[in-house]
Amino acid sequence: MPDEQTHRPPGLRQALATLSGPLRFLLFSSFLIPLGSFMVLPFMSVFLHERLGMGLGTVGVVLAVASLVQFSGGVVGGAMAERVGLRRTMVWALVIRTVGFIGLLLALRWPPLAVGALVLTCCGAALYLPANKAYLVNGVDEERRPAFLSAGNAALNAGMAVGPLIAGPFVLSSPGWLFLSVTGLFVMVTAGHARLPTEAAGETGPTVHGTGGLLTGIAGLPFAANALAFYLYFHFQHYLAVYAVERTSSQFYSLVLLLCFVLVIVVQPPASGLIRRMPYPLALAVGFAGLAAGLATLAIGTTWALLAGGALVTLGDIVLFLKNDLEALRRSPRSDAVVFGQQRLAAGLGACASGVLGGQLYGLGQGLGDTGWFWLLAAGQCLLLPPLLLLRRPGVRRRPPSDLSKGAMTTDDTNRRVPGR
Repeated sequence: MPDEQTHRPPGLRQALATLSGPLRFLLFSSFLIPLGSFMVLPFMSVFLHERLGMGLGTVGVVLAVASLVQFSGGVVGGAMAERVGLRRTMVWALVIRTVGFIGLLLALRWPPLAVGALVLTCCGAALYLPANKAYLVNGVDEERRPAFLSAGNAALNAGMAVGPLIAGPFVLSSPGWLFLSVTGLFVMVTAGHARLPTEAAGETGPTVHGTGGLLTGIAGLPFAANALAFYLYFHFQHYLAVYAVERTSSQFYSLVLLLCFVLVIVVQPPASGLIRRMPYPLALAVGFAGLAAGLATLAIGTTWALLAGGALVTLGDIVLFLKNDLEALRRSPRSDAVVFGQQRLAAGLGACASGVLGGQLYGLGQGLGDTGWFWLLAAGQCLLLPPLLLLRRPGVRRRPPSDLSKGAMTTDDTNRRVPGR
């Protein structure tokens, strides 16, 4: 028994207790950055339409392009981090986002500037996230990686939940002060990132695996599973608002979203070890089953069904999104940042497909006077499409046990890692 206890995987608290000062700052930034972003971005459709006078058709095109850039641009961010380093990539990304928010402030006097400013903020987000995740887990053993990633996801969701609550009253009444405050927040966060240790693994340039094309070394099954998961999840993300508001109210819709954010914050970190140990096919089955159950529940259309459906969908994506990232890291020979960027590309493709195909189906349901079947059709896809992923199991290049971190693995570089990483 003593030997079993000695080799027992570390718990969440024990894993997070090993965080160094720079990584604690990075986790805090993972809260501050979405806090600032979501003080602005969720309200952009209202701002562009009502404050700047853009037509709804134009607003829709602008937001679609911005979303595609923010997700799919991650593959560029990962490649950039592999070549110039993690810290430098994060700093440049934050500079770009800061310039974008300055542009939104200036757009109050020259409205056409708002489109370019919004795209800039999304470009910054695309470049930042792969480097952020890679810096957080670089040099961390495989058992602790899920705890660190889930802690980052919890911080991200906390910022996304709090930001709209703070900014809601000021978006239309005092947008100038709001944009100025967010710009100031990003200036401070950027300055903090500039002070992160340059000796961290990944700052020394390309890994021993070398660099390659944006899709070189892609982990096929986790990439496809991530694209499918985001395709199905974004049926919920894109169309729940119109479905819920017409049955309840915008306030109740906000409550459903808040419940989803809280579930990620509360459930994913303590469940991260269990998710890591799950066999990958089992994790896919559990995750897609949760999505299917949640989407089918939404079809009932009552207030309790909306809450229960949102909770089940969130529990499904908690398993899928974390496990797909962990499995991609395990299977791909590329650097962590590139892997995270490739997974973001998959997310962008899935979200885009959901917007195009799901929008047509939801519009058809509206025309027929019954949108409940839309959710049943989405739930059916959760059960029918995932088995197709496992029909062909291509060989993958798994990383050797001695190469868990995929950082710069020369003797000199490993000796220079920041303590606690």
